[in-house]
Amino acid sequence: MTIRVALVDDQPLVRMGLATLIDAEPDLELAGEAGDGREALGMLRRTRPDVVLCDIRMPVRDGLELLADVTADPDLRDVRVVMLTTFELDEYVFEALRHGASGFLLKDAEPADLLGAIRVVADGGSLLAPSVTRTVIQHFGSRPATRPHPRIDDLTEREREILGWVATGRSNAEIADELVVSPDTVRTHVSRAMVKLGARDRAQLVVWAIESGLSY
Repeated sequence: MTIRVALVDDQPLVRMGLATLIDAEPDLELAGEAGDGREALGMLRRTRPDVVLCDIRMPVRDGLELLADVTADPDLRDVRVVMLTTFELDEYVFEALRHGASGFLLKDAEPADLLGAIRVVADGGSLLAPSVTRTVIQHFGSRPATRPHPRIDDLTEREREILGWVATGRSNAEIADELVVSPDTVRTHVSRAMVKLGARDRAQLVVWAIESGLSY
């Protein structure tokens, strides 16, 4: 199955480099390019890519504004957005993840890592498990809970407990070892929590858990 990828970056050289990488892969296809968020939204609505690589900082309309447009558009609900940044912990990264980004990548990432990330996200995964999650938690986890999710009380006690472990960056297998249960049991509780909270993926679930004060 071919994965269709769109590129959104205000630097033509960056887009050209990414396009060259994508064109060289038999399972990837370049769906379109744009140089700012306003131009990108029209392009995404026309092409409906599987994955978007989007710069956070752009003129006219930045990556966060474009991400908000994508997540609010029912016609783009299956589009997964990966934010690109020049800094390992860009000041906007946490905000991007809170609003539904499937993860983030450094612009100087190794080509193999970038291509692998596209495939992970297209397959429904996120780029916050587990090592990147721990980096985010180290930076943001010390903040007090300021934005509890409005439906956090809908979770059962067990779901809240497991969500707290998810927010530590542990995988399902690691959580299962901690709680002495099967990985399938953990996976079931995580899936139910995602449905109840309306999380697009595990990345957004981690952010909401931290903001709701559930991180251990």
